Amino acid sequence: MENYMIARFDEIDAVKCPCGFSRRAFVDPENPKATMHVVDVQQDARVHYHKKLTEIYFILEGDGQMELDGRRVPIKPFTAIFIKPGCRHRAVGRMKIVNVSIPAFDPEDEWFD
Repeated sequence: MENYMIARFDEIDAVKCPCGFSRRAFVDPENPKATMHVVDVQQDARVHYHKKLTEIYFILEGDGQMELDGRRVPIKPFTAIFIKPGCRHRAVGRMKIVNVSIPAFDPEDEWFD
């Protein structure tokens, strides 16, 4: 494996996720460190949490709110949110975000109440 990876998000297929649709980069068994996702958040985002993952959301487009442990916080483009493991969260409204997952995204670490 090279000492770097390149992702072209326009060439990555979107998959359904609790927030809407996600294009996931750097998801590779040889990369346990971090992944980056571009997410099109839909109105029907589900409250969820992670036991191991820390996520950083960076809002690119749209506005609305982030629900964080039951509290709603207004967001707009160029807002960043650091979400620790165990924080129940969801985006409320339609928006496009960058999501960085540390360690690398693991679909087995998505939990719903």
